[in-house]
Amino acid sequence: MSAVLKDIPRLLAMRDQDLDDVMAIENAIYAHPWTRGNFADSLRAGYECRVLRLGAELVGYFVLMVAAGEAHLLNLSIGAPHQRTGHGSSLLGEAAALARQQGARSLFLEVRPSNRAAQALYTRFGFRKIAVRRGYYPAHTGREDALVLTLPLS
Repeated sequence: MSAVLKDIPRLLAMRDQDLDDVMAIENAIYAHPWTRGNFADSLRAGYECRVLRLGAELVGYFVLMVAAGEAHLLNLSIGAPHQRTGHGSSLLGEAAALARQQGARSLFLEVRPSNRAAQALYTRFGFRKIAVRRGYYPAHTGREDALVLTLPLS
């Protein structure tokens, strides 16, 4: 007797071989995406980079930097077909748990004021706004501010 199992999400360390799939998502969902070099540099620097796969399909990823008792979530992205399915919450939980395991007491991130969906996710997760970085992001016309959010981990 054989059973067909649904694909189970797997969180894996990001590797150079994942970058084509990562870039496909990054370029599809952002007007001003990270470059391949940004991801390659993050891997070389030893940042905590993870991918979420359903079977062979890459559905999301994150890049986390942990140092001096703090963590900074540099990028967390879910491919458009998989948004609003719980994968973002799952990845955010994994990033927070990883930061906590590495001794971080706080998790920080920046988000565009125009990215209401991401803000809603972060608010549901318990993040709170602590600052604004003026002109942080490139935008179609000039620059866009960043909201700086934090989540206590201790």
